[in-house]
Amino acid sequence: MKITYHGHACFTVEDANHAIIIDPFLSGNPGADLTPDKVKVDAILLSHGHGDHVGDTEAIAKANDATIVAPFELAMHFAHKGFKAHPMHLGGSHVFEFGKVKLTLAFHGSGIEAGDHMEYAGNPCGFLITMGQKTFYHAGDTGLFGDMKIIGEYNEIDAAALPIGDNFTMGPEDALLAAQWVHAKATIPMHYNTFDLIKQDASKFAADLEGKGLHAVVLSVGQSYEV
Repeated sequence: MKITYHGHACFTVEDANHAIIIDPFLSGNPGADLTPDKVKVDAILLSHGHGDHVGDTEAIAKANDATIVAPFELAMHFAHKGFKAHPMHLGGSHVFEFGKVKLTLAFHGSGIEAGDHMEYAGNPCGFLITMGQKTFYHAGDTGLFGDMKIIGEYNEIDAAALPIGDNFTMGPEDALLAAQWVHAKATIPMHYNTFDLIKQDASKFAADLEGKGLHAVVLSVGQSYEV
């Protein structure tokens, strides 16, 4: 499994035969290394409906004939627009051709901007993604919650991406505790430094993780980590 960071909360995950992208906020993302026309994937996984996560979903789905995998209400939003969509919900899992996806809790909001208002987009989520016996936990936008202990206890997680930006999600202190509960073989910080409001020192977070005996992987935009 190869995990590549594209800025904010966007990652591609691939093996020798398949590739997916998570929360493809590329256009409008000052730190992104990728443009939508360069994305080649089988599926798009969306954690929630906010614009900095849905991003370029429609352009990528159209160009790749890709399936949009998302919580029910968000998936149906795209299905009604004519896109291929696979609706799921919290706690549910499904085996796709590219691998297995399970939706986890995430404590946040979810809405789609529609003119001067927001449309309800269901519950936000995180993802447990398994490809070739390797598992990647993408926590989505979330605050700290106790059931992260259960996620860590019931799954052997090879890599976990946790938000550290604060204000909209966990900050570094809460993310440090989350990392201890999830106890992944590698912890990758995400959702930070895209905007001034969520600026954080990832190197300090990594040092704090290492101080707790956990392996930290700080990915530069465009950099990959293989498990």
